[in-house]
Formats: sequence, C-alpha cells, structure tokens
Amino acid sequence: MAARSVVISAVIAVIAVLYGGRTYIQGPRCQSNRHIKGKTVVITGGNTGIGKETAVDLATRGAKVIIGCRNLEKGQAAVQEIQTRSGNEKVFVEKLDLSSLASVRQFVDGILKNEPHLDILINNAGVMGCPYQMTEDGLEMQFEVNHIGHFLLTLLLLDLMKQSGPSRIINVSSLAHRFGTGVINFDDINAEKDYDPFAAYQQSKLANILFTRELSVHLEDTNVTVNALHPGLVNTDIQRHSFISGLVFFPLRWYFFKTAEQGAQTTIHCAVSEEMEGVSGKYLADCAFRDPSIGAQDDEAARKLWDISMELVGLEDHEI
Repeated sequence: MAARSVVISAVIAVIAVLYGGRTYIQGPRCQSNRHIKGKTVVITGGNTGIGKETAVDLATRGAKVIIGCRNLEKGQAAVQEIQTRSGNEKVFVEKLDLSSLASVRQFVDGILKNEPHLDILINNAGVMGCPYQMTEDGLEMQFEVNHIGHFLLTLLLLDLMKQSGPSRIINVSSLAHRFGTGVINFDDINAEKDYDPFAAYQQSKLANILFTRELSVHLEDTNVTVNALHPGLVNTDIQRHSFISGLVFFPLRWYFFKTAEQGAQTTIHCAVSEEMEGVSGKYLADCAFRDPSIGAQDDEAARKLWDISMELVGLEDHEI
C-alpha cells in the first residue's frame, strides 16, 4: 500500500507540474474591458493565426476592422468567420501584398480614399524561414514582408493617424530578435552572400523593434504611439515554409506553444488597454513591459536602419 501511495503521489505531482507549466505557457490575458465602437482598425495578416484572433476580439469590442492580406479568397472567408464570431458586420478585407511596395501603396490609397480616420494599425503579418527569394523590388523576401512593407505602410498612413489621434501603432515582433548575431548586417542587408533562413527571420524581427524605437522618436509631441511585442511561441502556420522546423516542433506544439487566441493577448493589450495610453517606444511580452536585446536598444543602429529603409521605399524625412 505504501508503494502504491508513493506512485499515486508521484503521478499527482507530475500532473500538477505539467498543469502549472501549461498554465504559465498560456500567459496572461488582456484585462481591459474597453469597448472601441467607432474606432477603425487595420490589421495586416488578419485572415489567419493571431491576426485573425486579434480581429475577432477588436470587432467584438465594436471596432470597424479592415484586414489586409494577399489572398482575397482566403481573406473573405476569414471576414465571414470574424463577423460570425464577433457579431459585428463591420469587418472588411482589402488586398495587400507586403512583398510588393506597389501593392502597399495601392492598399494605402484605398484607405486614404475611403476611411475618414484610422485609430489602430497592427503590423502583424509575417513570413518565417522561407527559401531564399528576391521580391519584385529586389529585396530579400523576409526583410521586405516583415519589415520594409510594414515600414512603408506605416509611414504612408501616419498623417491620417495623426489627424485621428490619439492613435496606436503595434508592431508584432518576436523573441527571435535575440537570437543569431543580434545585430543587423548592414553590409549585406539582402543576405545575398550567405543566406540562412532563420538568421534572416531574426534580423527582420530585430528590425521591427529598431523601427519602433526610431519611429517613437519621430512621433514625440504627437498623439500617435508605437510599441512592439513578442506574442509568445504560438501554434500557427508561420512555420509552413520550413519542413524541418515543423517536424521538430510538431510533437511539442500542444504543450509548449500558445493557441492563436492566447498569442493575440499582448497585441490586444497594446491596442486597447488604458495602461498603454501615451506609452511609446516600448517592447512587451505577456501583456507586460520587457527589455529587448542589447542590439534592439542601439539608437545608432535604429537610425541607420531608418535611413536605409527610407531610401529603399523612396521617401525622405520631410515627407512624413
């Protein structure tokens, strides 16, 4: 009987540890009950994963939600799902291919023409670990989709957001910014000399935070804020380009990864929480402020990336 009691106690202890670990991994939820009826939100990649869950939440809170995605057929299916789940018919999709600066400009033209105000911009879309590919703009795919496309999108929408203020910009980055070299390789920004798909992803996520840091400087004395975040390890299809990564992580996903809905909580917190009013240039994870990597706090690198990005998209500082 004693041995049996020991075994039962051990099993209970293991279950308790596993449950506690799983609860910790799931992370906290956004605590704000704020309704945002009358607000307009743009979410890139709002047709899938954490972007879609963010769209459902903000639509449930009463916002008009516009999702930008490359595939309109999939986007329209997502719109119908979001409308059904949120009970809000004011959910729309517009074509947006972040690997094309022309597509970004066309998307922005539509927003500026049709929307009298824009209150929240969520730069959520991304690709990860894809094979080496140059875009039509002559840029490495992950660098353009994850950084440059969002960079141009944000700057072209700034005037509207300033007019609509107080407004919020949220850049979805990743813990991956801490990995690899931890710096931007400005000498080979397109990774033409030595391409590693995950190093390229890491650099693009680091770029998200450096962009946030520099943009917050440009937005001082305005009513627009910008913040970056890590959503957590989330079980989505962003790893679809990497068979090896998907194979390795698949058995671990249920336990160690958040669901898309759980992964959306920090984005939602940044978008609606009263605690974030007037807060800018910060990095968050699990709905709390965190210090990003040392490389992500490099003001000189942030300014250099800004200058290079401005040149690549064909803008000058006086235009924003």
